[in-house]
Amino acid sequence: MQEFLNWTVDTIRDDKLLSPWLEEKKYEWTPLVSKSISSILDKGCSVIIISDDERNWFLEYILTNINKKSLNRPYLPFYDFKSFYKLLDNVQSEDDVSYLKDMLNISFPNGYCFWYIGRSQDSRAFIPKVSKYSFLWLLDEEKQDAFNLKSSDIALDMKLLQMFRLYNKTLSAALFAEINVES
Repeated sequence: MQEFLNWTVDTIRDDKLLSPWLEEKKYEWTPLVSKSISSILDKGCSVIIISDDERNWFLEYILTNINKKSLNRPYLPFYDFKSFYKLLDNVQSEDDVSYLKDMLNISFPNGYCFWYIGRSQDSRAFIPKVSKYSFLWLLDEEKQDAFNLKSSDIALDMKLLQMFRLYNKTLSAALFAEINVES
């Protein structure tokens, strides 16, 4: 079993569709991905994905590709939050968040975590940012325990696709015990 950080660097270097910028961010990337994948595989958490409007295309891309049959792995519990709560944009108070968390605790007895992709100041970011086990890909804010990107980056869409590619490869490698993602 290969050490996770080394595996990540090797994968970035070997995969021609991944760019060197990801290797430069390896110390930011590996702890966040480790926490996310450990929540799924070790704790049995479901992943509830939320994006801002501009990244909705990416959310759809994730959901279309995360459980592709060609991956030859068990299907994993990834869900679009909007598919079971359409009023996400109306969440504005602590009570709203509390009611939502109650619903999610009933719906996901093994636990859940949020994966948020989008602008940090978007109203949809509120719930994932205040939740303990969130996997945050934030735009336009430097936040600890988040992968920080800039919305003004002309290569942003490409970077998101590359990050997902690496994340999906990491999921497979962890699932098949090729790496240990636990820190």
